[in-house]
This record gives sequence, C-alpha cells and structure tokens, in this order.
Amino acid sequence: MSPIFYFLLALTAVLAARANAGGAVRDSDGDIISRGSYYVKPAFLSEGGGGLSLTHSGDSPCPLYIGQEWSRLDWGIPVKFSNWKSRVGFVPESENLNIEMDVKATVCVKSTYWWLSADKGSKTWLEAGPKPDDQPGQDSWRSFFQIKKADGGILRGYNIAFCPNDSDCIDVSVYLERTTGWRLGLGPIPIEVEFVKSY
Repeated sequence: MSPIFYFLLALTAVLAARANAGGAVRDSDGDIISRGSYYVKPAFLSEGGGGLSLTHSGDSPCPLYIGQEWSRLDWGIPVKFSNWKSRVGFVPESENLNIEMDVKATVCVKSTYWWLSADKGSKTWLEAGPKPDDQPGQDSWRSFFQIKKADGGILRGYNIAFCPNDSDCIDVSVYLERTTGWRLGLGPIPIEVEFVKSY
C-alpha cells in the first residue's frame, strides 16, 4: 500500500475523533484548555464566595470534601483535568473526565480526585478520593464529571455536571453547611464557573 494511503487513513481517524468530541473548554482569557492547572471561580461576582478548595466535615479532618472559599478574593486550589475518552489534545465540553485538586499533599494522605460521596445522606457530596481507573468501571464511575457551557450564561461560563450514562446529567451545586461552610454536591441549581490559569 502507498504511504499516502496510510497517511490519509491516519488523518481520517484523527478528524473522526475530533468530530466526536465536544467543543473545547476555554479559560477566562478565551484560550483553549489543554493541560495545566486552573482555578475554578464563580463566573459572577454577585454569586459570592471564592474559588474551589478542600474542606472537612464537622470535627473530623478526613475525608476531605470539595468546597468553596468564603471570600471571593481567595482563589482556592487549582484543578487539573484528565482521562477524557476522545483523546483530543484539549479538554472537551460534555464528555466524561476526571477532575483533581492540584495540591501536593493533604492531611488525609491520599489523592484529591473528585468523587461522589458514597455516604447515604440527604445530599450527595463531592469528596476527594484516590486516582480512578481510566474508564468508568465498577467503582470509578463515581469519579467522572462533564463540563458544559452554561445556558444563557456569560461568554466563558460553564456548569459542571455528573452524567452517569453520558446523559441524565445532574448539576454540581454549592450548599452552605452550618459547620463547614460552602460545600459542593449534586442539586438542581448549578454553580456557574469560569476557569482561570494558574501560574
């Protein structure tokens, strides 16, 4: 076979993969997000609160949960994205991926990937957990989230959602907890966020 044939075959595969992926997620400067770390902040100043961070529940230091800083001047801890299925070179919209808080160490001595809490309570919280498998499996399905363009939001505003079947999505919301402050969980009112480069 001709080398041109193999080149065209490879090019077709790459273009098909890109066509199947969602649009690229963009940061607050309008740049496409590929790798690196990004602060996750409320898209509107009127929403109050700062960037996303880690918090605990009650008197126990572990497990850690995904929370939001009190002050909008506090940008929190940046996040990194990984394991999107299409393998395109950018973070795609509306595709399952993993989100990790980009922090060296925590008091709980474990990774800080986002997971749905397995606790049976009135709300389903987001907690920090171990590095998941590359594909949604027996347990790691709880660690995959999607970034979706916010309906009617600002130009670079996004919602984060949990989509167990790549559909039937439930938005990530923020709740005020009496003892620990703002915490993220699943709910009907999405928090609209933007992604700001971390240098």
